[in-house]
Amino acid sequence: MAKHGVKIISVQSDSLAERIGLRPGDTLLSINDHQINDEIDVMFNSQESEIYFTIKRNGREISCEGVVNDSYEGLGIELQTFKINKCRNRCLFCFVSQLPKGMRKTLYVRDEDYRMSFLYGNYLTLSNLSDDDKKRITDQRMSPIYISVHTTNNELRSTLLKNKNLPDIMKEIRYFVKHKIKLHTQIVLCPGYNDGEELKKSIKDLGRFYPYLASIAVVPVGITRYSKGKLKPVTKGDALLALDLIDAFRKRFFRKHGDAIVYAADELYLKAEVGFPSIKDYGDLSQIENGVGLVPYFNHHAGKMIKLPHVPQRRILTFTGVSFYPFLNNFFKRINKKYETNLKVIPVKNHFFGESITVTGLLTGRDVVRKLMDHVNGDEVLLIPDVVLRNGEDMFLDDITVDFIAETFNTDVRVIESTVNGFIKMLREIE
Repeated sequence: MAKHGVKIISVQSDSLAERIGLRPGDTLLSINDHQINDEIDVMFNSQESEIYFTIKRNGREISCEGVVNDSYEGLGIELQTFKINKCRNRCLFCFVSQLPKGMRKTLYVRDEDYRMSFLYGNYLTLSNLSDDDKKRITDQRMSPIYISVHTTNNELRSTLLKNKNLPDIMKEIRYFVKHKIKLHTQIVLCPGYNDGEELKKSIKDLGRFYPYLASIAVVPVGITRYSKGKLKPVTKGDALLALDLIDAFRKRFFRKHGDAIVYAADELYLKAEVGFPSIKDYGDLSQIENGVGLVPYFNHHAGKMIKLPHVPQRRILTFTGVSFYPFLNNFFKRINKKYETNLKVIPVKNHFFGESITVTGLLTGRDVVRKLMDHVNGDEVLLIPDVVLRNGEDMFLDDITVDFIAETFNTDVRVIESTVNGFIKMLREIE
């Protein structure tokens, strides 16, 4: 018999798990006679009104049970993290391969794990799924999942992913659509490869699978100064051509389905130096974590009436990437004018990865420190947007910590949720 079971790391107080006697260190073997190997198994098998557990504690198997009431919000346990399946591709545009040596090991992990896609929205190429994996996805209704398609031309896809053994991407998508698994897809736009007619073909092919293929995001390739490949960055001309093509499909899909389906990443509009669509044109913003609709969403909420019950008297300083600076700066100017506050945002160029990388989320601590040295006085509140910190840690990509920045500048440093509401909430807390 195959090994199964997963270790319980912590148990929330006053949770169902605590009430029935589960403890940190226990190994959860089964729920209602179904073997447990990860948190998805727990989610899928703990939906009954009565739940029976088998655990292993100190080498002994123990059975216990619990009854779910109307206020049930989950078992209340944290499980040991599963081992992530690694990617076997060597994509021409892979960001991990464009990292310099000497950074922390977790940054070099190329994950290709359907569980991470379901749980956290990570993109996978479907290049290493077994038949059992696909059956589990459909049996346990792991929906939605996120797929990096890049092109529906299988030969070109093998070139882009540098893998000659890729499955037929259309066949794989057709399998999940047949089983009514919702899909969100992306195309990383690489000039000279999957643009132009290839992009047109890919969008047309993917659009046929609507509504279970719910969205297509077109994202420009990111190239750092450490890249050793032959890819060219997306130019203004490339972005304009791609946007014209995408806009034509958006109109066609909307007439047919009442849904645009295909969306361009914000960075394409910024590169093309054209305005964004209305926020209503982004549907449910299903790919906002992929940089699709972030700026329109921010502008929409920033344009609403801002109400501050108290006006912070302290000077407030923050920073952002070059591409987002104009929008955040305009927002600050409005608040300063209305409330006579002293808010300032500093644009930070990305010297670490290269100045072509302009998003806030890829700024490093050392670039931030270098830029802020001439702006911090020590009597202000310095706000750090949470998107520059990794995986819930108080640490930048280059291991610079929030505490280090606070000690370096000897000032009040606070981490802020990178939304309009998060910013307004912080202003109220400061006062």
